[in-house]
Amino acid sequence: MARKHALSVVAPGAALTLALSGCGLGQEDSFDVWIMEGTNPDATGYFEDIADQFEQETGVEVSIEFREWGDAHDQFVTAMAGDTAPDVAEVGTTWTPEFAAAGGLVDITDQVGDTDRFVDALAEAGQLDGRTYGMPWYAGVRAVVYRTDVFAELGIEEPRDWGELRDAATTIAEERDDMAAFPVAGGATQQMLPFVWGNGGEIATEEDGTWSAGLDSPESREGIEFYTDLALEDGTSTTGATTWDEADLQDNFIDGDVAMMISGSWTPSAILDENPDLEGDISAFPIPGPDGGMSPAFLGGSHLSVMSGADEDLAMTFIELLTEEENLGRWAEESTYFPGVQEQLDTYTESEDPLVRPFAEQMSEGGATVPVSENWGKVEGDETLTTMLQAVLDERATVDEATEEAATAVEETLNEDS
Repeated sequence: MARKHALSVVAPGAALTLALSGCGLGQEDSFDVWIMEGTNPDATGYFEDIADQFEQETGVEVSIEFREWGDAHDQFVTAMAGDTAPDVAEVGTTWTPEFAAAGGLVDITDQVGDTDRFVDALAEAGQLDGRTYGMPWYAGVRAVVYRTDVFAELGIEEPRDWGELRDAATTIAEERDDMAAFPVAGGATQQMLPFVWGNGGEIATEEDGTWSAGLDSPESREGIEFYTDLALEDGTSTTGATTWDEADLQDNFIDGDVAMMISGSWTPSAILDENPDLEGDISAFPIPGPDGGMSPAFLGGSHLSVMSGADEDLAMTFIELLTEEENLGRWAEESTYFPGVQEQLDTYTESEDPLVRPFAEQMSEGGATVPVSENWGKVEGDETLTTMLQAVLDERATVDEATEEAATAVEETLNEDS
């Protein structure tokens, strides 16, 4: 492990080092942790307290480094190859199977025990071949964020199924030519997936170690066609949205150019920070299913993992501190992400806040995950789903043609080295 002697909280362009009086490990030893930067704006103070708790319990000093999400994957790969990984790390949910398959993570199945107490999709994403390599920590989820003033002006109620969603979007498109009613963002595939999963489709499924693609199934194709037709047939989007990503969606919503969008649970506070005039004029609702109910949405967040070569007892002590009820609750409040423990998530489903409860309900009842495979990162890196979606939106391919090509690519990639 990397050797440091202090709690060093490293952020972009700056470092804060706090001397601790620890005992237990010698000057040449330390306990190292990597945390992803940016999730919690108050993370420095939070981890100062965690470090104090850890030292009081173990007598061991801890070095905590913040890593940028954009650089972290490659830093993990380099550290695992060079035996310089930390003891404990925050690991993105889609990375956990990959790092576990590479031998970089410790099997913590026995230490974690029964995973029923966790949010299902987050627990599933932390496993490989039935073994647990990532303790669920926190996650965010997407739902529909909309302008309540626009809905009120046009007499629109929150949609309860896909038909009502289309009706709401087309009504706005017809009556408000100053904004995009419901943009279909070609670079934001997580906004598309609820229409695959909600219609009974899958990206891919695994049986006996072999993956079979599902994007070209009738269910998936029907869902993708409904979603893309909002732009191509119903006129609820805008031409420029073909290349938009999630940041573009948010920026245009902030600027008042979007009436309704699928967006993350972490975005309402950012929207109001940027445009306080929208206070009281935005709300959210879970993504409806085709005939009612809820369409599943990707549940993305983080696990806490023990890296290979760590002192496993100390590592689990640190992880248990972070996931202890009070500490986990504080992290959720400060970061605006939801806790991965179902019982604590349930308190948010009872919230009266219209920008909290719908997302919590979506996560609790309609959270999903992408294929739990060591090769999923390659699918993302190849931008297979983005290529598929943009080909349809640009009318370079039909839904059948684009999904056939994407399904072949997904299946080939997920089955590599199997």
